[in-house]
Amino acid sequence: MSTEASPDANPDVAPVSSADFEPVTPPDRDVRAQADARQRDLTKPAGSLGRLEALAGWASACQGVCPPHAFTRPRVVVFAGDHGIARNGVSAYPPEVTAQMVANFLGGGAAVNVLAEVAGATVRVVDIAVDGDTDPSVSNHKVRRSSGSIDREDAMSNEETLKAIAAGRAIADEEIDGGADLLIAGDMGIGNTTPATVLIAALTDSEPVAVVGRGTGIDDAGWIRKTAAIRDALRRARPHVRDTVALLRTSSGADLAAMAGFLAQAASRRTPVILDGVVVTAAAMVADELAFGAREWWVAGHRSTEPAHTIALTRMGLDPIVEFDMRLGEGSGAVTALPILQGAVAILSKMATFSEAGVSTQGSAPADEPESIDLTKTDTAE
Repeated sequence: MSTEASPDANPDVAPVSSADFEPVTPPDRDVRAQADARQRDLTKPAGSLGRLEALAGWASACQGVCPPHAFTRPRVVVFAGDHGIARNGVSAYPPEVTAQMVANFLGGGAAVNVLAEVAGATVRVVDIAVDGDTDPSVSNHKVRRSSGSIDREDAMSNEETLKAIAAGRAIADEEIDGGADLLIAGDMGIGNTTPATVLIAALTDSEPVAVVGRGTGIDDAGWIRKTAAIRDALRRARPHVRDTVALLRTSSGADLAAMAGFLAQAASRRTPVILDGVVVTAAAMVADELAFGAREWWVAGHRSTEPAHTIALTRMGLDPIVEFDMRLGEGSGAVTALPILQGAVAILSKMATFSEAGVSTQGSAPADEPESIDLTKTDTAE
Protein backbone atom coordinates (compact mmCIF):
# COMPACT_ATOMS: atom_id res chain seq x y z
CA MET A 1 0.00 0.00 0.00
CA SER A 2 1.25 3.48 -0.79
CA THR A 3 2.34 5.61 2.16
CA GLU A 4 1.21 8.79 0.43
CA ALA A 5 -1.88 10.56 1.70
CA SER A 6 -5.02 10.07 -0.34
CA PRO A 7 -5.56 12.85 -2.89
CA ASP A 8 -9.00 13.38 -1.35
CA ALA A 9 -7.60 13.86 2.15
CA ASN A 10 -8.23 17.26 3.67
CA PRO A 11 -4.89 19.13 3.84
CA ASP A 12 -6.20 21.18 6.77
CA VAL A 13 -6.18 18.08 9.00
CA ALA A 14 -2.59 18.30 10.14
CA PRO A 15 -0.67 15.23 11.34
CA VAL A 16 0.38 15.13 14.96
CA SER A 17 3.89 14.31 16.05
CA SER A 18 2.63 11.78 18.59
CA ALA A 19 -0.54 9.92 19.46
CA ASP A 20 0.35 10.05 23.15
CA PHE A 21 -2.25 11.16 25.66
CA GLU A 22 -1.65 12.05 29.27
CA PRO A 23 -2.92 9.52 31.84
CA VAL A 24 -6.59 10.21 32.43
CA THR A 25 -7.84 11.70 35.70
CA PRO A 26 -10.63 9.42 36.96
CA PRO A 27 -14.11 10.63 37.88
CA ASP A 28 -14.23 12.16 41.38
CA ARG A 29 -14.24 9.31 43.89
CA ASP A 30 -15.16 11.56 46.82
CA VAL A 31 -18.23 12.77 44.95
CA ARG A 32 -19.07 9.16 44.10
CA ALA A 33 -19.01 8.38 47.82
CA GLN A 34 -21.32 11.33 48.47
CA ALA A 35 -23.69 10.04 45.79
CA ASP A 36 -23.73 6.57 47.33
CA ALA A 37 -24.45 8.07 50.75
CA ARG A 38 -27.29 10.15 49.32
CA GLN A 39 -28.76 7.05 47.67
CA ARG A 40 -28.98 5.40 51.08
CA ASP A 41 -30.90 8.43 52.40
CA LEU A 42 -33.54 8.48 49.65
CA THR A 43 -37.05 7.29 50.40
CA LYS A 44 -36.62 3.68 49.30
CA PRO A 45 -34.96 0.54 50.55
CA ALA A 46 -31.20 0.67 50.03
CA GLY A 47 -30.20 -0.76 46.65
CA SER A 48 -33.81 -1.18 45.54
CA LEU A 49 -33.26 0.65 42.24
CA GLY A 50 -30.37 -1.60 41.30
CA ARG A 51 -28.10 -0.30 38.55
CA LEU A 52 -29.97 2.98 38.34
CA GLU A 53 -28.21 3.83 41.59
CA ALA A 54 -24.81 2.92 40.18
CA LEU A 55 -25.44 4.91 37.00
CA ALA A 56 -26.38 7.97 39.06
CA GLY A 57 -23.23 7.62 41.14
CA TRP A 58 -21.10 7.41 37.99
CA ALA A 59 -22.77 10.47 36.48
CA SER A 60 -22.32 12.40 39.70
CA ALA A 61 -18.62 11.48 39.87
CA CYS A 62 -18.13 12.49 36.23
CA GLN A 63 -19.80 15.86 36.84
CA GLY A 64 -17.91 16.34 40.11
CA VAL A 65 -21.05 17.35 41.99
CA CYS A 66 -23.69 15.67 44.14
CA PRO A 67 -26.54 15.63 43.47
CA PRO A 68 -25.87 15.54 39.73
CA HIS A 69 -27.73 17.59 37.16
CA ALA A 70 -29.47 16.39 34.04
CA PHE A 71 -27.34 16.19 30.92
CA THR A 72 -28.48 19.18 28.89
CA ARG A 73 -26.34 18.91 25.75
CA PRO A 74 -25.91 15.22 24.85
CA ARG A 75 -24.32 14.94 21.43
CA VAL A 76 -24.01 12.04 18.99
CA VAL A 77 -21.12 12.10 16.51
CA VAL A 78 -21.37 9.51 13.73
CA PHE A 79 -18.01 8.66 12.15
CA ALA A 80 -18.38 7.56 8.54
CA GLY A 81 -15.82 5.68 6.50
CA ASP A 82 -15.53 2.96 3.88
CA HIS A 83 -13.40 -0.16 4.10
CA GLY A 84 -11.59 -1.96 1.32
CA ILE A 85 -12.47 -5.31 2.86
CA ALA A 86 -16.13 -4.69 1.95
CA ARG A 87 -15.28 -5.52 -1.67
CA ASN A 88 -14.68 -9.12 -0.52
CA GLY A 89 -18.36 -9.83 0.13
CA VAL A 90 -18.25 -9.55 3.93
CA SER A 91 -21.38 -7.38 4.12
CA ALA A 92 -24.98 -7.74 3.02
CA TYR A 93 -24.89 -4.21 1.52
CA PRO A 94 -22.75 -2.63 -1.22
CA PRO A 95 -20.09 -0.04 -0.24
CA GLU A 96 -21.90 2.86 -1.92
CA VAL A 97 -24.48 2.73 0.89
CA THR A 98 -22.07 4.56 3.21
CA ALA A 99 -22.21 7.82 1.25
CA GLN A 100 -25.95 7.44 0.78
CA MET A 101 -26.42 7.05 4.53
CA VAL A 102 -24.34 10.15 5.24
CA ALA A 103 -26.91 12.09 3.22
CA ASN A 104 -29.66 10.33 5.16
CA PHE A 105 -28.13 11.44 8.48
CA LEU A 106 -27.97 15.00 7.21
CA GLY A 107 -31.63 14.79 6.22
CA GLY A 108 -32.63 13.47 9.64
CA GLY A 109 -33.97 10.20 8.25
CA ALA A 110 -31.77 7.60 9.98
CA ALA A 111 -32.70 5.59 13.06
CA VAL A 112 -30.21 7.47 15.22
CA ASN A 113 -31.79 10.79 14.20
CA VAL A 114 -35.21 9.61 15.33
CA LEU A 115 -33.97 8.04 18.57
CA ALA A 116 -31.83 11.07 19.39
CA GLU A 117 -34.78 13.40 18.98
CA VAL A 118 -36.78 11.33 21.45
CA ALA A 119 -33.85 11.21 23.89
CA GLY A 120 -33.11 14.94 23.68
CA ALA A 121 -29.77 14.56 21.89
CA THR A 122 -28.47 16.10 18.67
CA VAL A 123 -26.62 14.32 15.87
CA ARG A 124 -23.55 15.27 13.85
CA VAL A 125 -22.04 13.14 11.09
CA VAL A 126 -18.41 13.45 9.98
CA ASP A 127 -16.90 11.99 6.81
CA ILE A 128 -13.53 10.58 7.80
CA ALA A 129 -12.99 8.10 4.96
CA VAL A 130 -16.07 7.78 2.76
CA ASP A 131 -15.21 6.51 -0.70
CA GLY A 132 -16.99 9.35 -2.45
CA ASP A 133 -17.87 13.01 -2.25
CA THR A 134 -20.02 14.19 0.64
CA ASP A 135 -21.43 17.52 1.67
CA PRO A 136 -18.62 19.99 2.52
CA SER A 137 -20.24 20.57 5.91
CA VAL A 138 -19.28 17.05 7.01
CA SER A 139 -15.98 16.49 5.19
CA ASN A 140 -13.66 19.09 6.71
CA HIS A 141 -11.95 16.35 8.77
CA LYS A 142 -11.70 13.84 5.91
CA VAL A 143 -8.44 11.89 5.97
CA ARG A 144 -8.75 9.74 2.83
CA ARG A 145 -11.14 7.72 0.70
CA SER A 146 -11.88 4.22 2.02
CA SER A 147 -9.09 2.04 3.41
CA GLY A 148 -6.88 -0.76 2.24
CA SER A 149 -8.21 -4.30 2.30
CA ILE A 150 -6.79 -5.32 5.66
CA ASP A 151 -6.55 -9.02 4.85
CA ARG A 152 -3.70 -8.24 2.46
CA GLU A 153 -2.56 -4.63 2.97
CA ASP A 154 -2.46 -1.88 5.57
CA ALA A 155 -5.62 0.09 6.14
CA MET A 156 -3.71 3.37 5.70
CA SER A 157 -0.30 4.95 6.03
CA ASN A 158 1.30 5.94 9.32
CA GLU A 159 0.77 9.62 8.49
CA GLU A 160 -2.91 9.02 7.78
CA THR A 161 -3.27 7.12 11.04
CA LEU A 162 -1.90 10.07 12.99
CA LYS A 163 -4.11 12.45 11.01
CA ALA A 164 -7.16 10.35 11.87
CA ILE A 165 -6.35 10.30 15.58
CA ALA A 166 -5.79 14.06 15.44
CA ALA A 167 -9.12 14.51 13.66
CA GLY A 168 -10.91 12.57 16.40
CA ARG A 169 -9.24 14.66 19.09
CA ALA A 170 -10.21 17.86 17.28
CA ILE A 171 -13.82 16.73 16.89
CA ALA A 172 -14.05 15.96 20.61
CA ASP A 173 -12.64 19.40 21.41
CA GLU A 174 -15.12 21.05 19.05
CA GLU A 175 -18.07 19.33 20.70
CA ILE A 176 -16.94 19.90 24.28
CA ASP A 177 -16.00 23.52 23.61
CA GLY A 178 -19.43 23.90 22.00
CA GLY A 179 -21.12 22.86 25.24
CA ALA A 180 -21.62 19.10 24.93
CA ASP A 181 -21.78 17.55 28.41
CA LEU A 182 -22.24 13.94 27.27
CA LEU A 183 -20.90 12.34 24.10
CA ILE A 184 -21.92 9.33 22.06
CA ALA A 185 -19.83 8.01 19.18
CA GLY A 186 -21.66 6.32 16.33
CA ASP A 187 -20.38 4.54 13.24
CA MET A 188 -21.40 4.24 9.60
CA GLY A 189 -19.41 2.22 7.13
CA ILE A 190 -20.23 -0.86 5.11
CA GLY A 191 -17.86 -3.63 6.19
CA ASN A 192 -16.72 -1.86 9.36
CA THR A 193 -17.56 -4.74 11.70
CA THR A 194 -14.72 -6.68 10.04
CA PRO A 195 -11.86 -4.36 11.12
CA ALA A 196 -13.62 -3.84 14.47
CA THR A 197 -13.65 -7.58 15.02
CA VAL A 198 -10.00 -7.86 14.01
CA LEU A 199 -9.02 -5.19 16.55
CA ILE A 200 -10.95 -6.90 19.33
CA ALA A 201 -9.62 -10.34 18.46
CA ALA A 202 -6.05 -9.04 18.33
CA LEU A 203 -6.31 -7.21 21.65
CA THR A 204 -8.01 -10.12 23.42
CA ASP A 205 -6.06 -12.94 21.71
CA SER A 206 -9.26 -14.50 20.39
CA GLU A 207 -9.70 -16.83 17.44
CA PRO A 208 -11.77 -15.82 14.38
CA VAL A 209 -14.54 -18.39 14.86
CA ALA A 210 -15.14 -17.05 18.39
CA VAL A 211 -15.58 -13.44 17.34
CA VAL A 212 -17.14 -13.34 13.88
CA GLY A 213 -20.76 -12.18 13.73
CA ARG A 214 -23.34 -11.56 11.03
CA GLY A 215 -22.81 -7.79 10.81
CA THR A 216 -25.53 -6.34 8.57
CA GLY A 217 -27.13 -9.77 8.23
CA ILE A 218 -24.88 -11.86 5.99
CA ASP A 219 -25.81 -15.41 5.04
CA ASP A 220 -23.69 -18.50 5.75
CA ALA A 221 -21.54 -18.03 2.65
CA GLY A 222 -20.90 -14.42 3.64
CA TRP A 223 -20.02 -15.51 7.17
CA ILE A 224 -17.44 -17.95 5.78
CA ARG A 225 -15.92 -15.18 3.62
CA LYS A 226 -15.88 -12.82 6.58
CA THR A 227 -14.23 -15.41 8.83
CA ALA A 228 -11.51 -16.03 6.24
CA ALA A 229 -10.91 -12.29 5.85
CA ILE A 230 -10.64 -11.83 9.62
CA ARG A 231 -8.30 -14.81 9.88
CA ASP A 232 -5.97 -13.33 7.29
CA ALA A 233 -6.21 -9.84 8.77
CA LEU A 234 -5.42 -11.18 12.23
CA ARG A 235 -2.18 -12.68 10.95
CA ARG A 236 -1.17 -9.19 9.92
CA ALA A 237 -2.47 -7.55 13.09
CA ARG A 238 -1.01 -9.71 15.85
CA PRO A 239 2.62 -8.59 15.49
CA HIS A 240 1.45 -5.03 16.30
CA VAL A 241 -0.70 -5.50 19.40
CA ARG A 242 1.82 -3.67 21.59
CA ASP A 243 2.08 -0.70 19.21
CA THR A 244 -1.29 1.02 19.13
CA VAL A 245 -0.62 3.29 16.17
CA ALA A 246 0.81 0.40 14.14
CA LEU A 247 -2.22 -1.72 14.99
CA LEU A 248 -4.58 1.01 13.79
CA ARG A 249 -2.51 1.54 10.65
CA THR A 250 -2.49 -2.14 9.81
CA SER A 251 -5.94 -3.31 10.79
CA SER A 252 -8.52 -0.56 11.25
CA GLY A 253 -9.50 2.37 9.05
CA ALA A 254 -9.40 6.14 9.37
CA ASP A 255 -12.90 6.21 10.88
CA LEU A 256 -11.98 3.77 13.65
CA ALA A 257 -8.72 5.61 14.36
CA ALA A 258 -10.62 8.89 14.56
CA MET A 259 -13.15 7.31 16.94
CA ALA A 260 -10.28 6.14 19.15
CA GLY A 261 -8.86 9.66 19.25
CA PHE A 262 -12.32 11.07 19.95
CA LEU A 263 -12.97 8.72 22.88
CA ALA A 264 -9.51 9.20 24.37
CA GLN A 265 -9.80 12.98 24.16
CA ALA A 266 -13.28 12.97 25.71
CA ALA A 267 -11.88 11.13 28.71
CA SER A 268 -8.87 13.43 28.86
CA ARG A 269 -11.29 16.34 29.03
CA ARG A 270 -13.40 14.70 31.74
CA THR A 271 -16.47 14.28 29.55
CA PRO A 272 -18.62 11.16 30.01
CA VAL A 273 -19.43 8.90 27.08
CA ILE A 274 -22.06 6.25 26.40
CA LEU A 275 -20.50 3.59 24.18
CA ASP A 276 -22.47 2.01 21.35
CA GLY A 277 -21.94 -1.32 19.62
CA VAL A 278 -19.05 -3.47 18.42
CA VAL A 279 -17.40 -0.87 16.16
CA VAL A 280 -17.36 1.90 18.74
CA THR A 281 -16.33 -0.53 21.47
CA ALA A 282 -13.42 -1.74 19.35
CA ALA A 283 -12.29 1.88 19.02
CA ALA A 284 -12.78 2.25 22.78
CA MET A 285 -10.41 -0.64 23.47
CA VAL A 286 -7.78 1.15 21.41
CA ALA A 287 -8.59 4.50 23.07
CA ASP A 288 -7.99 2.95 26.48
CA GLU A 289 -4.56 1.94 25.23
CA LEU A 290 -3.90 5.48 24.00
CA ALA A 291 -5.13 7.15 27.20
CA PHE A 292 -4.74 4.92 30.22
CA GLY A 293 -7.79 5.05 32.46
CA ALA A 294 -10.14 6.40 29.78
CA ARG A 295 -12.61 3.57 30.34
CA GLU A 296 -13.68 5.02 33.70
CA TRP A 297 -15.41 7.83 31.76
CA TRP A 298 -17.52 5.40 29.75
CA VAL A 299 -20.62 3.29 30.26
CA ALA A 300 -21.78 0.67 27.79
CA GLY A 301 -25.12 1.63 26.29
CA HIS A 302 -26.06 -1.82 25.04
CA ARG A 303 -24.83 -5.26 24.06
CA SER A 304 -25.10 -5.98 20.37
CA THR A 305 -25.57 -9.41 18.83
CA GLU A 306 -21.94 -9.45 17.61
CA PRO A 307 -19.88 -12.01 19.58
CA ALA A 308 -16.85 -9.70 19.54
CA HIS A 309 -18.84 -7.04 21.37
CA THR A 310 -19.38 -9.26 24.40
CA ILE A 311 -15.71 -10.21 24.39
CA ALA A 312 -14.68 -6.54 24.34
CA LEU A 313 -17.14 -5.51 27.05
CA THR A 314 -15.96 -8.35 29.27
CA ARG A 315 -12.32 -7.40 28.78
CA MET A 316 -13.03 -3.78 29.74
CA GLY A 317 -15.30 -4.74 32.63
CA LEU A 318 -18.31 -2.88 31.23
CA ASP A 319 -21.87 -4.06 31.81
CA PRO A 320 -24.41 -2.84 29.21
CA ILE A 321 -27.40 -0.77 30.26
CA VAL A 322 -29.79 -2.47 27.83
CA GLU A 323 -29.80 -5.69 25.84
CA PHE A 324 -32.26 -5.38 22.97
CA ASP A 325 -30.52 -7.56 20.33
CA MET A 326 -29.62 -4.43 18.35
CA ARG A 327 -26.91 -4.48 15.68
CA LEU A 328 -27.46 -1.32 13.66
CA GLY A 329 -24.63 0.88 14.88
CA GLU A 330 -24.93 4.63 14.22
CA GLY A 331 -24.97 5.21 18.00
CA SER A 332 -28.51 3.83 18.12
CA GLY A 333 -27.98 1.50 21.09
CA ALA A 334 -26.26 4.19 23.14
CA VAL A 335 -29.03 6.71 22.41
CA THR A 336 -31.61 4.10 23.43
CA ALA A 337 -29.86 3.88 26.81
CA LEU A 338 -29.64 7.66 27.28
CA PRO A 339 -33.12 8.16 28.81
CA ILE A 340 -32.32 5.47 31.39
CA LEU A 341 -29.17 7.37 32.40
CA GLN A 342 -31.16 10.60 32.58
CA GLY A 343 -33.72 8.85 34.77
CA ALA A 344 -31.00 7.62 37.10
CA VAL A 345 -29.68 11.18 37.45
CA ALA A 346 -33.17 12.52 38.12
CA ILE A 347 -33.72 9.97 40.90
CA LEU A 348 -30.57 11.05 42.74
CA SER A 349 -31.19 14.76 42.26
CA LYS A 350 -34.97 15.04 42.70
CA MET A 351 -36.12 12.19 44.92
CA ALA A 352 -36.85 13.16 48.53
CA THR A 353 -34.69 12.01 51.40
CA PHE A 354 -36.20 10.40 54.49
CA SER A 355 -35.79 13.58 56.50
CA GLU A 356 -37.24 15.80 53.77
CA ALA A 357 -40.32 13.59 53.38
CA GLY A 358 -40.75 12.91 57.08
CA VAL A 359 -40.56 9.17 56.45
CA SER A 360 -39.38 6.97 59.29
CA THR A 361 -36.07 5.18 58.82
CA GLN A 362 -36.65 2.65 61.58
CA GLY A 363 -35.52 -0.73 60.39
CA SER A 364 -33.78 0.70 57.33
CA ALA A 365 -30.28 -0.24 56.33
CA PRO A 366 -27.51 1.22 58.53
CA ALA A 367 -25.61 4.23 57.27
CA ASP A 368 -22.42 2.23 56.90
CA GLU A 369 -23.99 -0.35 54.57
CA PRO A 370 -21.66 -1.15 51.62
CA GLU A 371 -22.17 1.11 48.64
CA SER A 372 -24.51 0.12 45.86
CA ILE A 373 -23.48 -2.16 43.04
CA ASP A 374 -20.93 -0.85 40.57
CA LEU A 375 -21.50 -0.35 36.88
CA THR A 376 -18.90 -2.94 36.04
CA LYS A 377 -18.18 -6.53 36.84
CA THR A 378 -14.48 -5.91 37.38
CA ASP A 379 -12.34 -3.18 38.85
CA THR A 380 -11.72 -0.85 35.94
CA ALA A 381 -9.03 1.06 37.83
CA GLU A 382 -6.45 -1.65 37.28
